[in-house]
Amino acid sequence: MTPAERLQKAIGYDFSDLTILSAALRHRSVGSGHNERLEFLGDSILGMVVAAVLYERYGDAGEGELTRLRAQLVCQRTLANVARRIDLGAALQLGVGAARSGGADRSSILSDGLEALIAAIFLDSDFSTVRSAIISLFQPELLEIASAAPTKDPKTRLQELLQGEGLMPPAYRVSQTLGQPHRREFVVECVIPERELLTHGRGASRKAAEQQAATFGIEKLLKDRSEND
Repeated sequence: MTPAERLQKAIGYDFSDLTILSAALRHRSVGSGHNERLEFLGDSILGMVVAAVLYERYGDAGEGELTRLRAQLVCQRTLANVARRIDLGAALQLGVGAARSGGADRSSILSDGLEALIAAIFLDSDFSTVRSAIISLFQPELLEIASAAPTKDPKTRLQELLQGEGLMPPAYRVSQTLGQPHRREFVVECVIPERELLTHGRGASRKAAEQQAATFGIEKLLKDRSEND
């Protein structure tokens, strides 16, 4: 059984057009005909499916919480873990240099390859099929989220994330107050100096704006952490 055949068995999907699968597995290190365009498409499809699944499953969650959960699921670390579970690296077509440097197990290459594979499934079938495939691929991660439903507010979670890295708590300050006195809207900055991060939140109260700014801070921290893995 070839690596491509083993991959199709692992994902539970058989391609009608194997040229699409082959294109998805070609890393840019091999030269022309690589999978970067498919990565672009797959990233959007994955984000949309994950957002829809979270929206359906967590009816009481607000925008900030849904954003945090989505960031946890579509980050490079999670995608690479999913790719390793299906042994995607064994099927990837890499240039000589990338292969010699361990590219088949590099998180950035694996996560990009998984996005390209998702796009290939979509192009070979339809949205309903790729949605089912994504849910199946991410089932362990979706179950993990469900079993550890967060109860802490974004400001508390952000502070705990920073404390876990030995960093100072974030600073919040109102940068703008908009609207008429009876319909105020606050714009708050969340500053994390040691990470050189600045996020903004808006809300009908200072507290609501701070929570939104903290949510964006969490998302940025998790993204930076995944990219540095």
